[in-house]
Amino acid sequence: MAKDVKPRVKVPKTAAAGEVVTIKTLISHPMESGQRKDSDGNVIPRSIINRFTCDFNGANVVDVTLEPAISTNPYFEFSAKVDASGEFKFTWYDDDGDVYEDTKPIEVA
Repeated sequence: MAKDVKPRVKVPKTAAAGEVVTIKTLISHPMESGQRKDSDGNVIPRSIINRFTCDFNGANVVDVTLEPAISTNPYFEFSAKVDASGEFKFTWYDDDGDVYEDTKPIEVA
């Protein structure tokens, strides 16, 4: 079964040096727990995003392990302090080995 997985990320375009910015992420993902059955009675295989990370200029900001009870389309909102211009890298890891990535730059004025 093909998945239509889409990450969405919102990062401010600019910030002052040392400012704490709010980052919002959402990934459209069905998040099957492996507990449900399809219309023919077959178990739908587990397929969840099991880990989410965010790095800024190569340094880890957030590293979250997700469990099967996580909701469909997981949303994360968190803060990060930015001292210099750079790039946030967001990575979602799927049970089936797929990895979804997005990057967003931020300019420190």
